[in-house]
Amino acid sequence: MGKLLFVDHLIANPFVKISGNQFMMFNVLERRFNIFGFPFWPQDFYLFVIFMIVGVVFVILFTVIFGRLFCGWICPQTIFLEMVFRRIEYWIEGDRGAQIRLSKQDWNAEKIRKKVLKWTVFLIISFAIANVFLAYLISSDELIKMIEEGPENHSNTLISLFIFTGVFYFIFAWFREQVCIIACPYGRLQGVLLDDKSINVAYDFVRGEKELGRAKFNKQEDRASTGKGDCIDCKQCVNVCPTGIDIRNGTQLECINCTACIDECDTIMEGVGLPKGLIRYASEDEIEKKSKFKFTARMKGYSAVLFILIGILVGLLFLRTEVEMTVYRLPGQLYEHKGDDISNIFTFKIINKTNSDFNDIHFKLHGIKGKINVVGKQDFKVKKQAMTRGTLFIEIHQYLLEHDKTKIEIEVYDGNKKIETTMTSFLSPRSFE
Repeated sequence: MGKLLFVDHLIANPFVKISGNQFMMFNVLERRFNIFGFPFWPQDFYLFVIFMIVGVVFVILFTVIFGRLFCGWICPQTIFLEMVFRRIEYWIEGDRGAQIRLSKQDWNAEKIRKKVLKWTVFLIISFAIANVFLAYLISSDELIKMIEEGPENHSNTLISLFIFTGVFYFIFAWFREQVCIIACPYGRLQGVLLDDKSINVAYDFVRGEKELGRAKFNKQEDRASTGKGDCIDCKQCVNVCPTGIDIRNGTQLECINCTACIDECDTIMEGVGLPKGLIRYASEDEIEKKSKFKFTARMKGYSAVLFILIGILVGLLFLRTEVEMTVYRLPGQLYEHKGDDISNIFTFKIINKTNSDFNDIHFKLHGIKGKINVVGKQDFKVKKQAMTRGTLFIEIHQYLLEHDKTKIEIEVYDGNKKIETTMTSFLSPRSFE
């Protein structure tokens, strides 16, 4: 049930909005990101980097404590494979045994019908997932707009969509767990991060082997008195493992903590009248030394780093402005005499990060008298989640300028409300120092 809910969340995330912002968006090309409904513009990229570092440290801490639990229960590749594609495969071709028999079967009408149906359904679902993936990249609004306008007006996007569809189809129809074993870098980190105190999917070798090791089940004997281990060597844990490993050989790189072996082993143990938990979530120390879980110094160190980073991130988020204006001198221009006034020309950029339109933008000088004239317009609009550029002239009386480079403060207003303040340098002749 938990995995099914996570599938729903993965699909719904790019279409859910909080205060007008998409819940999750990763527009790499425009360097615009939304995380939990919080927008990050290119000017906020440092915040996004810190956010990602926090995520990495959290995953490291989570792995040190709980092993590769992320892979089995949160990773989108595993979730879609186990809860969507593999279930459809079971529905069309049957269980593992039926699939093996079908693969060995000659290409008769039954095999062709089942294979073509499976491949067709897989392709349709891969196309749907590609659309969801595209909504994460370009925003759901843009995706819906492109669908409404038709593919002929967005041929480049359509080509990208077909490429994503092909990649997802390749992964889910053929490559599958090889992504976890070969391609995923997180799997490689597991060997570095795990230790004997990490909680993982583990086989209780003390109970399973005992003095005489594993042995087939015999209902006529009292297994507890024979010295035989509780493992009856049915190999069902191996048969259900998606990566094909034998968990009884210890923690391995290929284990993605999907817990299929735990469920199957518990079913077998219950069937033969032995206690459950022969395979369970446990640390090596818990199995071998019967020691309880302890929050180690290593875990405390990662936790301290995580809390520091979260504190920095929260502080920077509070300091982040919802409106940002930058004013730059036009390249190659110095100043110009206009009677008793000195004029400078600037370019400006205003970014509206809010979910409200600014309908009456105008500028004022603070701390010094002068005029600001915007080229082509005086009062103008800036739409929500948008940016505008322009050029402006600033004129100041020459006797108010005490230096050849004077710092001036420009206030930005929307109607009567001041929304931002910025600084720039105003040039004038040296004779007025």
